[in-house]
Amino acid sequence: MTAPQLPGNGSAPALSPAERAAERYTDGEWHRLHPATPVLRGGIVFIALIGFVLSNLRERLISFFVGAPQYGGDPLDAIYDHGWEGWALLGVAVVLLACLGAFYLSWRMHSFRITGDAVEVRSGILFRTQRKARLDRIQGINVVRPLLARLVGAAKLDISVAGHDANVQLAYLGSSLADGLRGDVLRLASGVRAVEAAEAAAEAAEQAGTAGVHDPSAPGGEALRPSRTAAVGDLVGRRVNEFLAPELDPNAAPPESVVKIPPLRLFGSLLLSGFTIFVLVVVAFLVWGAASGALWLLIVVLPGLLGSASFYINRFTKSLRYSIAGTPDGVRVGFGLLSTSNETLPPGRIHAVEVLQPLLWRPFGWWQIRIDTAGHSREKGAAGQPNTTMLPVGDAADVSRVLSLVLPGFATDEHRALVEAGMVSSGHDDFTGSPRRAAWIRPISWQRTGFRLVGDAIVLRRGFVWRSLAIVPLARLQSLELQQGPLDAALRLAEARFHTVSGPVRPRLAAIDARTAVTLFEEVSAHAVAAATVDRSHRWRHDPIRPEEDH
Repeated sequence: MTAPQLPGNGSAPALSPAERAAERYTDGEWHRLHPATPVLRGGIVFIALIGFVLSNLRERLISFFVGAPQYGGDPLDAIYDHGWEGWALLGVAVVLLACLGAFYLSWRMHSFRITGDAVEVRSGILFRTQRKARLDRIQGINVVRPLLARLVGAAKLDISVAGHDANVQLAYLGSSLADGLRGDVLRLASGVRAVEAAEAAAEAAEQAGTAGVHDPSAPGGEALRPSRTAAVGDLVGRRVNEFLAPELDPNAAPPESVVKIPPLRLFGSLLLSGFTIFVLVVVAFLVWGAASGALWLLIVVLPGLLGSASFYINRFTKSLRYSIAGTPDGVRVGFGLLSTSNETLPPGRIHAVEVLQPLLWRPFGWWQIRIDTAGHSREKGAAGQPNTTMLPVGDAADVSRVLSLVLPGFATDEHRALVEAGMVSSGHDDFTGSPRRAAWIRPISWQRTGFRLVGDAIVLRRGFVWRSLAIVPLARLQSLELQQGPLDAALRLAEARFHTVSGPVRPRLAAIDARTAVTLFEEVSAHAVAAATVDRSHRWRHDPIRPEEDH
């Protein structure tokens, strides 16, 4: 496949106001997070403490508002009877000051900096920690806005890096600052920031020549300061717009490249899932137990069944407003109703793609798309699934559209026809399939088992009950393994395993002809080396060095 040609990949697009404002945070100096960060990070604990205090003072509150009779035992009565009002107020003041001091120290000691090659975060009061993410190893950037953070205009910036537990999280930043920093970090990683800096310097020099021109519309050169009412109204307006705005900017990509999931389809996919089958089995077991007189099952199982309702509601609300689009910096996926998430995956970070169809989805023509990447966001993806799920549920048209985003080389009509055949075909097509003797170990799926080498990618098809089509870009391939057990040797068969980074996709193909497997090994090895040599997708917005300029 060729390097991704996403919108705006030919020339650097104009920077948004948020990206312009965020540029001063990428100067290599240490900066602090949003002032509300300590409260947002410990917000649940703070709310729990308030609830505990109110529950213990409920009698006093009822008496204050409705004049109910007092029965004694209230802590406030004991304080008043012993004349401890002053000490109580002093204790409350000390606790509040201690909490404020701890919050302030936590905020002061938590800082970050962004240099030309890394993002660093340091935190801790007694025990200091420092994490560093290299820009050339960034696999994705996720902007997460929990409900409480959205109320104060804050967001988390989760930077996924290749490696185990190597992510760096900036929690919390201003909402617009998080969006701007995402764009700035991606430009640093893409290799065009130096060019943009030179252009900005030239523009600043040009503007300096026209500075000092007097604006007659502003006497004295002073702008009128907005009123306090107008400032409050502007703040409220920004918060409302953040709640109502879509997760993906419609101007970031062509409208036809955006995929959205209808709520009815989403709800149906959740019902037709393995968890629903488990719930039905538990209900049947509960009915059988109640009919046989084992009422204790009702006490044991009923709370879990009630909890399953919250499971469905949770996954449904988290997948609302789902959308996916191609941007100049990669594929962006957004979702969420109350708490939102918006992740960008730069080009060259996807190591394998799988299109699969559970059995219960087949009558409706629904499919799911999963990917393998070297790093994963800490936050859950749409429908509560891992962030490796690019499309929770979609039809064949949605699959074609998403594949054209994550694998731009498969955006041609020829490749679309190949993918459609691989999704639904039962064999006897352009794929190299398994021999008839493979039916001894794959009696149902041997006809669907097959592969095809297309350009610099390998397409693997397998599964009859649960259909699967895996695509592995050879530039991302780590290694290739051929395996043959005693039964395979007797039938002159072999299994090919295509090793990529750890993830939900398992690119492997069993029960193929042994001689064909050896030929496949040699071809894939040669194509993988050639594809990795010419691949420049990891510097997606940087003009590669021409051969005649490479000395």
